[in-house]
Amino acid sequence: MAQSTLPLSFAPLEGITGWLFRRVHHSRFPGLARYYTPFSAPTADSPLTGRGLNDVLPEHNEGVPVVPQLLTNKADDFISAARRLQDLGYNEVNLNLGCPSGTVVSKKKGAGFLSDPQGIDAFLDTVFRRLDMTVSVKTRIGVSDPDEWPALLEMFARYPISLLIIHPRLRTDYYKGDVRQEAFAYAVDNYKGPLCYNGDLNTVSDCQRVTACYSRLSELMAGRGLVADPALGRALAGGPPLTQAEFLAFHDELVAGYQEILYGDWPVLGKMKELWTYWANLFPAPQKPLKAMRKAKTLADYRAAVQRLVGEQEILPAYTTARSR
Repeated sequence: MAQSTLPLSFAPLEGITGWLFRRVHHSRFPGLARYYTPFSAPTADSPLTGRGLNDVLPEHNEGVPVVPQLLTNKADDFISAARRLQDLGYNEVNLNLGCPSGTVVSKKKGAGFLSDPQGIDAFLDTVFRRLDMTVSVKTRIGVSDPDEWPALLEMFARYPISLLIIHPRLRTDYYKGDVRQEAFAYAVDNYKGPLCYNGDLNTVSDCQRVTACYSRLSELMAGRGLVADPALGRALAGGPPLTQAEFLAFHDELVAGYQEILYGDWPVLGKMKELWTYWANLFPAPQKPLKAMRKAKTLADYRAAVQRLVGEQEILPAYTTARSR
């Protein structure tokens, strides 16, 4: 297959793709179209404060193409937060209609908001009338029934959404099972605005297959695949796959960065151990070193386990060019 020329963006992953991760990734693997932030949930009392504000501060994101993501079902709260972001220099904001978390859905936010198409319609009507800012939307195809999708898509089509990012799963699917390709194909045939495909893009061949299937695409979005293989965007554009040395340099810069902003070994270890949930896929037999990493209580023990893995095993060369497992 030929290399894809579609832009690739980084999907947000809560607790993983915060400002430090984005900054280090962009410095070492430039070329992605956008990095979407993990969602901030504005309220009437706090449109954008605390951790959400810290994540989007301009000094933390200098030179990185960032789009803040908001999660709410109240138009006034969305508008207040978006205007605060506009004051910080952002010209685009993204609405999260995809989060399947039970705590989020129970409040009719994220994918839970999809159960109320009339509510979303009123929400978007208010936002686009009152907000002078680019708005994109990341959505699933419904809550529990694929038949929800045509009406939702028709509703989205009434608004000047800058990019409709579709993860073609239901809320009840979570991240399990195959993505529902027929739902995305329906969007390609029936939605005239810009479209982005998101879901199970873990390798170059995954991205190429989607690009070949859907000619009318504006963009691709990967999340877990880009965490696992930080060079996925480069490889997709025809560049070289991830090397052992640059993976270790990326890893070490993240550790050093977290040591500067977190207090003590334990929170740094928490960040890095979570990343190995994804990075383990790069190696053919990571189980024993991973067990040592998980048991590590100091950064010294953790680093020894990482060096053992990276020193003994080569990154799977097929990982950036084809599905390896």
